[in-house]
Amino acid sequence: MANAPTKPTTPVKKESSSASSIFASLTIPICLVVAICIFVFILGDPSNFKGGDVANGYPANIYGTVHKGGVIVPLIMSFLLMVIVFSIERFVVIGKASGTGSVDSFVRKIQAALNAGNIAAAAAECDKQKGSVANVIKSALKKYGEMEAEPNLDVDQKTLAIQKDIEEATALEMPMLEQNLTIIATLVSIGTLTGLLGTVVGMIGAFSALATSGVPNQVELSAHISEALINTAFGISTSAISIIMYNVFTSKIDKLTYAIDETGFSIVQTFASSHKNK
Repeated sequence: MANAPTKPTTPVKKESSSASSIFASLTIPICLVVAICIFVFILGDPSNFKGGDVANGYPANIYGTVHKGGVIVPLIMSFLLMVIVFSIERFVVIGKASGTGSVDSFVRKIQAALNAGNIAAAAAECDKQKGSVANVIKSALKKYGEMEAEPNLDVDQKTLAIQKDIEEATALEMPMLEQNLTIIATLVSIGTLTGLLGTVVGMIGAFSALATSGVPNQVELSAHISEALINTAFGISTSAISIIMYNVFTSKIDKLTYAIDETGFSIVQTFASSHKNK
């Protein structure tokens, strides 16, 4: 008895994976450099401090206040920039993966074409839709046609071959959608921990000011407390945005995966029901 062919008809997306890796490698150091430049040249501008004294002057506005958060501020700012940049990149990639139209509408059109037994119309809808979902479905439809012309396999083997093709094509498409999500997920923890580190550093400075002999320097004390609070605020904000964006993207990916599973099941069932007596 012949074995069912399992080779997927969708090519491996090596170029997309490589481009995404290069993008991540460049984005991280660039965000750090940009954050340092903002901290030094914008937040640290003398006009943001009373008397123009950046080192010892009192902040004249919110920019000066943030600058007083200390050297950990640009690090947390770089994390926030990374979240923003990677979120934009994921929106673009997942948007392209969804295709040119509504995924739900596309699934309904494919199911209607399958119910009518019009495989060519279903394939035409895939060409119109484009994107990862359409790629997987088109691969399954191509395998559908190959199995109809295959004389050496029984119906169960042909159905299994179509199902395996869907699974393997999905496995080739999904990593592209999930790339860089681990970076966003990592920033959830790193943002909080770095903010906590800045808070601890600020409080150490504050207690050091209190421990000085005589009357403590009120300006120095308030500066260290401000440093602690600014780092806390930046760290929490970065983590909160990271959590929101990670959940948004995982939800979108789950929706695409469900659409593939739903349509793939329809293709398999259509083939099985239409060939069960053959």
